[in-house]
Amino acid sequence: MKYRELYRQAVEMIPLAYAPFSKFKVGAALLGKDGKVYTGVNVENSSFGGTICAERSAFVKAISEGCMEFEAIAVVSSDGEAWPCGICRQFMKEFCEDDFKIITGNDEDSLRVYTMEEILPEGFRL
Repeated sequence: MKYRELYRQAVEMIPLAYAPFSKFKVGAALLGKDGKVYTGVNVENSSFGGTICAERSAFVKAISEGCMEFEAIAVVSSDGEAWPCGICRQFMKEFCEDDFKIITGNDEDSLRVYTMEEILPEGFRL
């Protein structure tokens, strides 16, 4: 799957995000090694600690459907480019190899692609 298509699917998710507090809506599209795309959105909560990011939302969906190996994730916000937060980076590290790709950009013609190793060089697994 091309990165632009994965990015487009993340963009399509943005309207489904629930962000009444920050107004920062995020969509994610996660490509499993099985070829299936698992989508997610951020879901805020009045108890801020209960908020879940779009990236983790997509991963939890994929894992709950039996997918445990991943190739890439596209992440985009209502403001354009969006990067996984620290919690999401460590969460992804649990399930992804160092060459896993993270894709974002302000539009599909200005995509930026990084590897897991680049965005979390000292991540760990127990």
